[in-house]
Amino acid sequence: MKKPFIINLTLGVTMILTAALTTAMTPTTKVADLRDTLDLEVLIPSSFDDWRLDTSIVPLQIDPKTQAQLDKLYNQVLARTYVNSDGARVMLSVAYGGDQSDHLSLHKPEVCYLAQGFEIKQNAAVETTTQFGDLPSRRLLAVRGNRYEPITYWVTIGDKAVLSGVGQKLQQIRYGFSGKVPDGMLVRVSTLDANTDQAYRMHTTFIQDMLASMDVPARDRLIGIFDF
Repeated sequence: MKKPFIINLTLGVTMILTAALTTAMTPTTKVADLRDTLDLEVLIPSSFDDWRLDTSIVPLQIDPKTQAQLDKLYNQVLARTYVNSDGARVMLSVAYGGDQSDHLSLHKPEVCYLAQGFEIKQNAAVETTTQFGDLPSRRLLAVRGNRYEPITYWVTIGDKAVLSGVGQKLQQIRYGFSGKVPDGMLVRVSTLDANTDQAYRMHTTFIQDMLASMDVPARDRLIGIFDF
């Protein structure tokens, strides 16, 4: 048997085995199909503590092109504005995607805001302190003209809150090894305020108040399950 033939045969077998292994390791079971049906309108309370719905201000409006892309990624999107008795307003946006595979990943706010003509002045990884554990989050400052919008957001992949980016990808891979495709949620809290320190304190208070008002199953869907 000639050497070139042996080499070609070996390469051919290797390619077949690689293809078979890739197919075998491709996740096929969606976590979303194994969980209770999610309704963001029900999951997120319309009023809690000192916060009530305010319809006078809505979160960032998306241009049609970006909206078309988001429609492919998310099964549900909830956008609300809340106001407290002092007149302080907080915008909340929650997006849920039942398929967090490689080609359908959550659309990070920094990308979305850039597409809307904003400049991202700050982008920092932080831990938001809650009564139920420290939540891995990001804080952004999006600026367009005289609009200053401090943003706090977090991502859950499956049953864990993770830092967007590498942490998000690692969680997808962990699920992939178990043959499952995780679902995911992105929760964004923002205010219109040039005083970022004041804004982020307000975000933390709002998040803590919201989480305290939710029952355990609902809260676990929103922030994941913490390991203590």
